[in-house]
Amino acid sequence: MFPLFYLLVSGPWVRPGYRCFIQPSCWPSASPTFKVRRVGFEKLSEMDYRGNTYYTIRNLSLYECQGWCREEPDCAAASFSFVVNPLAPIQETVCLLQNETTGSNPTVNPQKAVSTYYMIKLNIRSENVCNRPWTFERVPNKMLRGLDNALIFTATKESCLAACLNEKRFVCRSAEYNYITTKCHLSEHDRRSVDDSIELVDAQGVDYFENLCLKAADGCRGVRQYAVPSVGVAEDRVAQHADVYFYVDKELLASNEAACQRACQVENEFLCRSYLFKETSAGLEYNCQLYHLDHFSLPDGPSTFLTTDRPLLDDGEPIGKFVENICISGISSGGTGDLATGTESDINCDRTGTCYDVGVHCRDTKIEVLIKTNRPFSGRVYALGRSETCNIDVQNSDSFRLDLTMNGGDCNTQSMSGMFTNTIVLQHHSVVMTKGDKIYKIKCTYDMSPRNVSFGMMPIRDPDMISITSAPAAPPPRIRILDPSGGDVETVRIGDRLIFRIEIPGNTPYGIFARSCLAMAKDSRSTFQIIDDDGCPTDPSIFPRFVPDGTALQSTYEAFRFTESYGVIFQCNVRYCLGPCEPATCQWGRDTMESWGRKRRSAEKVEKNEEDMTLSQEILVLDFGDEDTKFSHRQTASLPANFPNNSTYTVHEETVTVFNSTCPTKTSVLALAVTCALLLLLYICTVFYFLMRRWLGPEKSV
Repeated sequence: MFPLFYLLVSGPWVRPGYRCFIQPSCWPSASPTFKVRRVGFEKLSEMDYRGNTYYTIRNLSLYECQGWCREEPDCAAASFSFVVNPLAPIQETVCLLQNETTGSNPTVNPQKAVSTYYMIKLNIRSENVCNRPWTFERVPNKMLRGLDNALIFTATKESCLAACLNEKRFVCRSAEYNYITTKCHLSEHDRRSVDDSIELVDAQGVDYFENLCLKAADGCRGVRQYAVPSVGVAEDRVAQHADVYFYVDKELLASNEAACQRACQVENEFLCRSYLFKETSAGLEYNCQLYHLDHFSLPDGPSTFLTTDRPLLDDGEPIGKFVENICISGISSGGTGDLATGTESDINCDRTGTCYDVGVHCRDTKIEVLIKTNRPFSGRVYALGRSETCNIDVQNSDSFRLDLTMNGGDCNTQSMSGMFTNTIVLQHHSVVMTKGDKIYKIKCTYDMSPRNVSFGMMPIRDPDMISITSAPAAPPPRIRILDPSGGDVETVRIGDRLIFRIEIPGNTPYGIFARSCLAMAKDSRSTFQIIDDDGCPTDPSIFPRFVPDGTALQSTYEAFRFTESYGVIFQCNVRYCLGPCEPATCQWGRDTMESWGRKRRSAEKVEKNEEDMTLSQEILVLDFGDEDTKFSHRQTASLPANFPNNSTYTVHEETVTVFNSTCPTKTSVLALAVTCALLLLLYICTVFYFLMRRWLGPEKSV
């Protein structure tokens, strides 16, 4: 095995302008265009996908393999395998560069590949993409059930990963993306937080991602310790497997085990999860091997150690001591009183390790609810059933207050015989309520005089223990372009009658309205606004107003395209109403019309805010005279860098045949008809002549 840390790079394959590929610090610095969209990699361990391999390289390091793929614009993925030679034992490496990969298709399942890393290139809109070999570790068709800190909707997987990297309220250690519902789950937990009640479960169509850009100190949610893994397998067998079948990320010389452990703790070029320390007599060999893997990273878990044999050249002596970074659950101190010693078993503590000290002051005209926490809290605090009119937003604070009015319905305070009660919710996410949130029942008792007599507080363990009357979560909308028969279309011709439809599932209490709709050329050079910011059509002759159809909006129009682009991308900003949305009054010339493009408001212009969701859809519009060669090998180009994708739509490569013909003129049709008539008349005359000649001719006699 080559010592990667000291491997010298030379040879004719080194490209001009690049010094080496061994360490991330040696890679060429990103150009200014990567300040918004930066290149990263997602890695799969002992799995790979089928793809089109255009270049194969043997016996080079992992970082060299990835460096080639990072450089090559055509490289979409790289498969790196390190096969063990049983006679040495050494690892013989093979690097396959692919310009096409099925790993980008969420419906394709990976295949098992022992001693293989599969790396897929990503373009992520985040300044926090680290300069490390991998940005995320991907586990297909898995999800971490019950440990979400945030739930958002994103158009693409890359947007979900960018949200994890950009998260400020908590340390985002993992993300899950559902390709069907476009839900993005963010969590401060990862596979190392799994216990008997919370597990990594199968979920078809959902991918689990672990953040590998974390700082070493953030590698564990709880206390970070190093210990021999307790996996039910003999320690020497685990160490033997790691030495032979793990790929060494870094190899160095350490005077003792403490020095090797320290090297893993301070490692910054990758997230060090484990190390193997070997006792050497000469003291001149590399005896400290660092890995980014641990037994949680293996698809088969601890059973992996039982399915491999010892190498042929093995004297049976212990190979060394294999130690993993063990994450022990704990609650950070920093509060006062009993909060510093709280545990997750406390009813006032949640699964995130946050403990709450809730106090109540009963005033003459209001109820003050005072909350203190042992760690900074970010989220919303509101009265149950009145989340819009009685709430406070908390950002990174450990002490905050919610005032509950006693009169009126703003806070839904109930009174009976001098007792005022209410229910408050402490919610981590700004929109979504999860089982990890806390609900408290507040009570103030008054006598005949307006003074405080007593108060009580009763925490409720789980949110589902009380009836919640708030509206359900809104389903994600989508754009569909249909033909008159109701079928989805992807390729049409100019002038075809189409139905542009924005829809959500029918069994929902929500309505939708759309505004700021654009038609954009695929090369993003030309744009045309079809619906303005008020929700009215800019030119009804090209694109008419939206009308409701159940819970959907639709407009019937004739297909159009831009001069130099066959692909037309539609983009709309969509918002929700609770119940049907009211129409907007639009003026076009002397005509007045109602369009369900936006919710009725005052005369002020509606500005885009965080509640808007951007949807997009693409369609290919052809015209007569287009040659089929233009489309027979058409590659699916990516959308513009500043344009969000709609992950519910997939563009497939296809062959489009266009009949290259010219419409005949009226004169040519008339000339053709006269010619045909003359030919027919000539034929009839010829047949008649030969018949008459035979009939009138004299009969021959012998």
